[in-house]
Amino acid sequence: MEFTSILLIALAVAADAFAVSVAGGAAATEARLKIATTAALFFGGFQALMPVIGWFGGSQFSDVVTGYDHWVAFLLLALIGAKMIRDSSSKVSGDKAADLLDRRILALLAVATSIDALAVGVTFAFLEVSIVYSVAVIGAVTFVLSFIGVYIGGGLAGLSERRIGIIGGLVLIGIGLKILLEGLYL
Repeated sequence: MEFTSILLIALAVAADAFAVSVAGGAAATEARLKIATTAALFFGGFQALMPVIGWFGGSQFSDVVTGYDHWVAFLLLALIGAKMIRDSSSKVSGDKAADLLDRRILALLAVATSIDALAVGVTFAFLEVSIVYSVAVIGAVTFVLSFIGVYIGGGLAGLSERRIGIIGGLVLIGIGLKILLEGLYL
């Protein structure tokens, strides 16, 4: 898988963490550097860890699905993307932002926003993607976006949390479709 696809996947799976960071940053009134650093470490760390877990699990089954791995990858990415779109579409406007200084809440948010990265790791196993390189990109992208998201805070009035999640979901579906078409016709 080329760098562009891995980068797009990283951006897509980081969308939820970015949105939570923006909302948390908007609610923060002080210690913004501490909040940005802590949120970036939690979100980036979990986004890097979850694909590794998924990759190890998926590696156990990769021999079984080698002939139709492109279909598996497409279905997983399409389902993750559709879930991101559905979840983003059902969010109620004005939801209270989480306190990103509470490490228990932050850990729960990091796990919740990285579940899609777990499934991406399974897809990487089926496609025999280099996991170390991929998780480094995913973790770094999520770290940077989460850090920046806290600082952006309320400045993104035109780009809501809902839209960010929808865009991320559409990107994952598009990458899944690309993998499917490559598997069928190349």
